[in-house]
Amino acid sequence: MNFYAARQPIFDSDNKPIGYEILFRNGPNNEFPGINADKATSQLLEGSQFYFELEELSNHKPAFINFTLNTLVLGYPFMLSPQHMVIEVVESIEPGKRLLECTKALHKKGYRVALDHYRHQAAWRHFYPYIKYLKIDVTSTPWPEIQLIKKEIQQHKHIQLIAEKVETHQQLEQLKELGFQFFQGFYFAKPEMLESKMFSASELSITKLLSETANEYVDVKRLTPIFERDVNLSYKLLRYTNSAIFKRRTKISNIKQALVTLGNQELKKFLSLMFAAQISPDKPAELIKMSLTRARFCEQLALNANSKKYVGPAFLTGMMSLIDAIRDDSMENIMGHLPLVDSIKQALVVREGPLAHLLLIVQSYEQADWLTAQKQCRALNINPEILPLIYNDALSWCDEQMQVLACEI
Repeated sequence: MNFYAARQPIFDSDNKPIGYEILFRNGPNNEFPGINADKATSQLLEGSQFYFELEELSNHKPAFINFTLNTLVLGYPFMLSPQHMVIEVVESIEPGKRLLECTKALHKKGYRVALDHYRHQAAWRHFYPYIKYLKIDVTSTPWPEIQLIKKEIQQHKHIQLIAEKVETHQQLEQLKELGFQFFQGFYFAKPEMLESKMFSASELSITKLLSETANEYVDVKRLTPIFERDVNLSYKLLRYTNSAIFKRRTKISNIKQALVTLGNQELKKFLSLMFAAQISPDKPAELIKMSLTRARFCEQLALNANSKKYVGPAFLTGMMSLIDAIRDDSMENIMGHLPLVDSIKQALVVREGPLAHLLLIVQSYEQADWLTAQKQCRALNINPEILPLIYNDALSWCDEQMQVLACEI
């Protein structure tokens, strides 16, 4: 599943970008879909939280994002840093008490507010002390009205004018003479499409949980609320814990009890299976088998190297080592969006650090590059002669997990 957005630059009088308007898209077509404006804002914010960094969306310039009255009242802007965004009040909102209260609150917290497609009404004067930008559609706003707006804001030196829908050079020069400081429109650039491979909220939850189980001691108090926020994941955990393979006499009835009963190793097994089941439903099963095999192989190598602190991270490193092929995306981009410790990201992206050396042994063994595998083993004080035993153990373990997976946890 992909996340889509578009961005259009806003330029100053020297043709330098000072920010980007971020536009919601729900597919590869570069046009606004016919959906509710509240939903468009909500989904765009969700995307900036989980699939794109806001700074990436706006090319490390301020991001101009449209907000409806409902999303302002619900406090959605406070999900994002005031340094990285400008709140655009959509043109359909009429000036009123609720909007004024929201605008004051945003201004107090350091957010910059823009009135989008601004058309002058006397009531807007109450908003001027808290407004940073007025965005004016120069194709639909008469020149006399623009002159009136300029006169109205004369005492508010902090307010800056942005000309929207600038389409010709002649128009640009006239707008500069009128006192516009910033400009946006097809004359400069059409909205540019952006696309990112999306991780679902459940996939991110599982990755976070896997990262937690990489620690030597699992903090049940930290894990419980993560499970409790995901109904589907909680259901499957309880189903797995109560399954026949454990032959329990009494039923497990809550999340905390399930986590304590399973213990770290069984919990890690459960999460790795859940991750494998969700992350690549349309990919060949062989990729999942290889990921699971690598996870177990790396984990056992870390144990044999007497590196207890790397056992959990080693498992995750092997598990994630093929995620670029599974997701059809670059490893660097994927690691930028997953809540994993830096040592794992370092191993997978730049191939450096102790975990990278463990993964290199696994990959060398897979490719029958015995010399490299032996060299890396000796560097980590691992007896190369145990590699066939560890590899066969990893294959057997993987087969067991795939059988469980086939039963649809």
